Amino acid sequence: MTPTTALVASHSAGTPTAASLAASAAAVDGGVLSNADLAAWLEDRRRAQAQRVERIAFAELDGWTFDERSGDLRHRSGRFFSVHGLRVASDFGPVPAWEQPIINQPEIGILGIALRDFDGVPHLLMQAKSEPGNINGVQLSPTVQATKSNYMRVHGGSEVPYLERFRRPEPGSVVADVLQSEQGSWFLRKRNRNMIITVGPDVEAGEDFAWLTLGQVHALLREENLVNMDARTVLSCLPDWQAHAVEAVHSDADIRSWITRRRAEHEVRVTAIGLAQTGGWNMSDTEVAHERGQYFSIVAVDVTSARREVRAWAQPLLKPHGTGLSALFVRRSRGVPHALLRARAEPGFVSVAELGPTLQCTPENYAHLPSGLRPPYLDEVLARRADAVYDVKLSEEGGRFLHGENHYIIVETGDDLPVVSDEFRWVSLRQVDELLRYGHHLNVQARTLIAAWRSL
Repeated sequence: MTPTTALVASHSAGTPTAASLAASAAAVDGGVLSNADLAAWLEDRRRAQAQRVERIAFAELDGWTFDERSGDLRHRSGRFFSVHGLRVASDFGPVPAWEQPIINQPEIGILGIALRDFDGVPHLLMQAKSEPGNINGVQLSPTVQATKSNYMRVHGGSEVPYLERFRRPEPGSVVADVLQSEQGSWFLRKRNRNMIITVGPDVEAGEDFAWLTLGQVHALLREENLVNMDARTVLSCLPDWQAHAVEAVHSDADIRSWITRRRAEHEVRVTAIGLAQTGGWNMSDTEVAHERGQYFSIVAVDVTSARREVRAWAQPLLKPHGTGLSALFVRRSRGVPHALLRARAEPGFVSVAELGPTLQCTPENYAHLPSGLRPPYLDEVLARRADAVYDVKLSEEGGRFLHGENHYIIVETGDDLPVVSDEFRWVSLRQVDELLRYGHHLNVQARTLIAAWRSL
């Protein structure tokens, strides 16, 4: 089933205006695809993309081997990614030093969304895509979601649709193009090129793709485990279509100085070590897991899929233990929307620290620590959760994580909420939009929450 193009496409592929994006955000039904047809298309894609994912022993992991000396887990091609150990010393958080496995994927992939006007209303070309780590099979993904190994076809599979539109965008078509990080606790210096481009009427939706208004995508962001992580991070890079006053709690120069100071004063020292030498972690035939059963484990899966570039493969995945909690306190100061962001230092970040949500944690990981070492604002989030304006469980990247989920929460507050340390600042939405034009300023959890905040 392929969505039909009911509206007339514009012949211009220029940058969308704030007014046109606002019209797209207001179009919550209709456009190229009605909501009824959208639901039918998604259900049709779920049937067509049935995927079998089975846990297997490491010995059955075709194409992957543990290095005899280091114990590192690598693909025989030397591409895709590897899993090795990391020794960390940091002044951020309650634990000053630890060792852990980490995914090392030095390639820069492409995450891109195409925009096309239909009767003056921008539509986003979204993809229904099944990933081996998804908890529910198909999720809504960007137009292009591909690692460099994939789009260079190291796996010998088929071409990635629409890829060349992003690798060589036409002059004047680029709306956003920025390198952004991914989870700094699970990836070592992982970056992806987040792109938004405009296209003309020559670009049509294939059967796994659909043109949706921004309003329709925003509605889907309120559904559990439907809009995937890669789509959310690209959506956060979309230029803001709402007019915001310049006045903010802190000046732009003060915010930039604060970020620079946190990066200069936080200390994070990382040393690569062999996976077999990673203290506190045990390796069995089926997993690499922490001795307390916390944090995450490295497992192996065998995958069969009818709709991927490769129909069958095996790979490692990182399996998180526990459901994460990422929360954002927001408020209006002098009528200007602000978010309380935290400068977080994570071992996998390129720039030491990035701005994360007010709260970002997996509560179970703190069970063995004294109550005084609980993350700041955890109790406040739990106490005010019933009043949240957004509270949705969303999946993390299904190509690397097995059933990774976070509760994403937005809570409106007043001026009574104290700022507990210099790690936190109230940042206006306009200032957030400016920071998102450049890489490595907001982490992937914060970018999800900004995309969700704009959808409200």
